[in-house]
Amino acid sequence: MTSVLQAQALGKKYGRRWALRECTIDIPAGHIVGLVGPNGAGKSTLLKLASGQLEPSAGGVAVLGGRPGSTPAQLAKVGFVAQETPVYANLTVAEHLSLGARLNPRWDATMARERIARLGLVPAHRAGRLSGGQRAQLALTLGLAKRPDLLILDEPAAALDPLARHEFMQGLMEAAVEHQLSVVLSSHLVSDLERVCDFLIVLVDSRVQIAGESGQLLATHHRLTGPRHDPDRLPGGRHVVSARHADGKSTFVVHAEAPIDDPAWTVSRLSLEDLVLAYMDKGTAERRRVALEVRR
Repeated sequence: MTSVLQAQALGKKYGRRWALRECTIDIPAGHIVGLVGPNGAGKSTLLKLASGQLEPSAGGVAVLGGRPGSTPAQLAKVGFVAQETPVYANLTVAEHLSLGARLNPRWDATMARERIARLGLVPAHRAGRLSGGQRAQLALTLGLAKRPDLLILDEPAAALDPLARHEFMQGLMEAAVEHQLSVVLSSHLVSDLERVCDFLIVLVDSRVQIAGESGQLLATHHRLTGPRHDPDRLPGGRHVVSARHADGKSTFVVHAEAPIDDPAWTVSRLSLEDLVLAYMDKGTAERRRVALEVRR
């Protein structure tokens, strides 16, 4: 299957600090990809590397088979909507569409006009007078009308209220299906990703913790609850992602390819949010362990 984004040992360093390191992923075409992790995990850095706004400090990245931002043709294949959903306050909606047409060789003027009309945006209104949700929808329209093969969005709905965020995500999902887009969307709101994404990447402490199709990840991760156990005493073939102990009981989130049929444990399914939190908890536990070793 064709890949829209491939990274091999990709890293970006600012001074002595790694914002992203040893990132190896392969994203097939045709997915809506959720990129999730805590603040400072490296999400924006990865997206800026993928869109050609940054150069790697280590490793390499290919987008749609080429180096990000290397040629006008390569730039035309990728749409990017930044976290602040950038629009120009003094330009009208219509002027934004005219600017988009001048800057993008694959511009779809008909789609842009129809989408603006469907959203109820008045062409003569200046962007500075639009609501946050309307500005986000205008920015998304500009990204879609560029007719990219890959649309990258960096927390575009983070500042929106719940209704505006729901409408934005709904519009994105419908557009991805209608135009057969591949999408990479970063967010710290897992509930949004759970509704629209079918491929997940979790970044913690500047490293990829897990990546894959959401259904497959959920099918191979389980919550085990039972009498208190040391993680090292669990049967083989079960990789412990996170562990919690309280009142003589242990709760583990484990990765296991084979089904778990063990009467000693109560086995339950995870939601996507449970899965993400388990890997974030794993990162927190690892930081505590390193800090303790340093103090010793």
